[in-house]
Amino acid sequence: MPAPASPTVLPPAVLVTGAAKRLGREIALKLAAHGWRVAVHYRDSVEEARQTVADCARLTPGAQAFRSNLGNETAVRNLLPNVIEAFGQVDAVVNCASTFEHDTAATFSFAAMEKHMRSNAGAAILISQALHTHISERQVRQPDLRGVVVNLLDQKLWNQTPDFVSYTLSKAALDAANSMLALALSPLVRVVGVAPIMGQHQPLLRGEKLAERSAAVPSHHRSTDLDTKAAVLLALQEGSISGTTLLVEEELPKDKPQAPALPPEPPAEPVRRHGRR
Repeated sequence: MPAPASPTVLPPAVLVTGAAKRLGREIALKLAAHGWRVAVHYRDSVEEARQTVADCARLTPGAQAFRSNLGNETAVRNLLPNVIEAFGQVDAVVNCASTFEHDTAATFSFAAMEKHMRSNAGAAILISQALHTHISERQVRQPDLRGVVVNLLDQKLWNQTPDFVSYTLSKAALDAANSMLALALSPLVRVVGVAPIMGQHQPLLRGEKLAERSAAVPSHHRSTDLDTKAAVLLALQEGSISGTTLLVEEELPKDKPQAPALPPEPPAEPVRRHGRR
């Protein structure tokens, strides 16, 4: 009688929000290159999402695209279950998607703040909650199973400027949620932040410290640099990192939206003085 076939071990699966373009796409490709099946989340960038899926699938088969409006609570609550149904499992989430719209103290409104809070903080919290539920259910069969959430933060938290007020507040809320989620979801799910700081501060892991961390990672997965993509990969692989943020010295992408240019000030009128000569 032939021996029973051993069950197929699937590559780990990760949901990357905002993965159609820019940094989200780069992170998705990095993880696919290191053996992850990538669920590519997008909102409106249909063609870009399809291209990211195709590029990821060439690196690790199984990538798929998932459309969801992260400002809608029902859509957010359905996102991870849809990925689980398609992939069979999800092992990690990278919350990269962000609403990024310009406002200032002068133009601030409750509506703008709520819009940013929903997609940039609320969605990440709900998706983290859903991953914890999923890992808890799987742990019955896999007692040693652990999940990971990586939340992308922003250099504005360490380099305050007076613009993009609602966006910055939402990232500050997500930064606070990192610590709370790490406590609430432990030990089943680790929670790690990653943020570029553009030279203002020293990264937490650099040089010898990075080498020490990387030594625990298999050689074919080892990171030798610490850009944002490498920091995300390290956070997924290194089981001792949780409840903290990896600060990454990296420039902002050139295509990231910037504050609108201020109109030039009109030339000052000459001062007329009255009185006796």
